[in-house]
Amino acid sequence: MRGREFGAGVRAVVDATGMSHRAISELLGWDPQKLSDLLNGKGGVDEIDFARLLGLCRVSEEEFNHLMALLKVSREKGWWQHYKGVLPIQMRTLIEHEDVATEIHSWHLTLVPGLLQIPEYIRPLFEVWPKIKQNDIDRRVEARVARQRILEAGRKFVFYVHEQAFLLPVGGEAVWRDQLHHLLRMSVRPYISIKVVPTRIGAHAGTTGEFSLMTFKKISPVVYVDTMNSCLFMEDGASVELYTDILKSLDGMALDEEESRGLITSIVS
Repeated sequence: MRGREFGAGVRAVVDATGMSHRAISELLGWDPQKLSDLLNGKGGVDEIDFARLLGLCRVSEEEFNHLMALLKVSREKGWWQHYKGVLPIQMRTLIEHEDVATEIHSWHLTLVPGLLQIPEYIRPLFEVWPKIKQNDIDRRVEARVARQRILEAGRKFVFYVHEQAFLLPVGGEAVWRDQLHHLLRMSVRPYISIKVVPTRIGAHAGTTGEFSLMTFKKISPVVYVDTMNSCLFMEDGASVELYTDILKSLDGMALDEEESRGLITSIVS
């Protein structure tokens, strides 16, 4: 995913020159395959060569700094690879997408969003899941907590959560209360929005299941849907439009941020 975003960014500035790839390669003294690999996100150039390409493309200072940073990031091994033995490939793929997303809008029907769960809430969820080995639980908890490092300024997170998700006392009453208080603390961060769909609404557009819509700076949005025995990543226009419409519908039914905080406070009081 990192390489894909990098390749898309390079392709955009190269295509903006109006020159053919062969002409650019000749001006730089490169083998055409070198540029082709770069456009496909494979890297293969050092910072000096890459800076020469960006200079030839006459990119802005902001774009130069962004693409140089992507070059560095594309070479790094994602932290999630250290959990390769315990995290299924679908989860590692989700984390890789989350790591580079600029915005994540998600819908949660039965549980507190994973990106907002405290360790004490996470553990009992894994303990009752039949497909997870007991010896892997500690590492799975660590990995889910590590996912939360993306919750930082410069990105946008909107969590639509059904009221019912706040009523399930996962881990017992003390843990449940700590979890809801954690949500209240997180909800005041300017880049995090928690919007509750109240039970009194009745039927709503999210009854078919939970999902996330992730947007990126250089590539098309991706929808992630997690079911009992499979995970789907969709980026075709029709799917993105469908799930965007579902989010719009949920937004129209949900309480605003302040009202949502009030409801959560009333539940935990």
